[in-house]
Amino acid sequence: MDLRIFTEPQQGATYDTLLTVAKATEDLGFDAFFRSDHYLRMGSSDGLPGPTDAWITLAGLARETRRIRLGTLMTAGTFRLPGVLAIQVAQIDQMSGGRVELGLGAGWFEEEHTAYGIPFPKEKFARLEEQLAIVTGLWGTKAGETFDFDGRHYRLADSPALPKPVQRKIPVLIGGHGATRTPRLAAQYADEFNIPFASIEDSERQFGRVRAAAEEFGRAPDALVYSNALVVCVGKDEAEVARRAQAIGRDVTELRANGLAGSPAEVVDKLGRYAEIGSRRVYLQILDLDDLEHLELISSQVQSQLS
Repeated sequence: MDLRIFTEPQQGATYDTLLTVAKATEDLGFDAFFRSDHYLRMGSSDGLPGPTDAWITLAGLARETRRIRLGTLMTAGTFRLPGVLAIQVAQIDQMSGGRVELGLGAGWFEEEHTAYGIPFPKEKFARLEEQLAIVTGLWGTKAGETFDFDGRHYRLADSPALPKPVQRKIPVLIGGHGATRTPRLAAQYADEFNIPFASIEDSERQFGRVRAAAEEFGRAPDALVYSNALVVCVGKDEAEVARRAQAIGRDVTELRANGLAGSPAEVVDKLGRYAEIGSRRVYLQILDLDDLEHLELISSQVQSQLS
């Protein structure tokens, strides 16, 4: 099972903090550094010193890391026009030497749209479907040919479909809990399906829906990677677990129930249960970005047992 580091910078983080975490991610042998795509803090955090843009951050990290994969869980489709997004991601793929992955979702946090003057359309899912068709279509158009798209929400004519990414195909991640439309969209466009903050039982149920949708679409279900995103809080002993839980404003009992919390052995055991239902990759949501010892502990006593 791959372990990836997943950050929520809207809660309060500078680029330098994210760079430090990304370099630790690389040095400690984790597979990838991912971040959310939000502009407004959630909950009780003050969000200081303010938001950082997901793709500007990843562009910087593309030049300052060498091995780890880089991506978003999830880019909000409401934030960027699909043609512009295709250019941005392809360019960063070039800048990284072919290490970028695109998680793309419909967008959901209305308050941040209001706060920064971003339109918040009612028909977000239909727009997402067209965005996926456009982004993947632009990347898949052969050099020297043009791309056209005539949809309800977007129209492109005679696009040169440039620039091209380094990777033959940039991996596309689609995720969520939706029972019908989300699995269908994943079956059509996704290389990876991710379910965020879900129990083992709910994950197994949703993975089954995506597998069934893939078969209906004519794809082998195992052609997709199935993954989870889960908050993590690991400690060498109970006191350290409690200290880390307090630092992120969470209760240890709740974290054990809804995430990956406890001793390294507890976390390894729970990851094994996710692996049994088909999860091949877990994005570890790290909420205290200053606690690099947490990453070191996970690397040495959790990740090492999964190899």
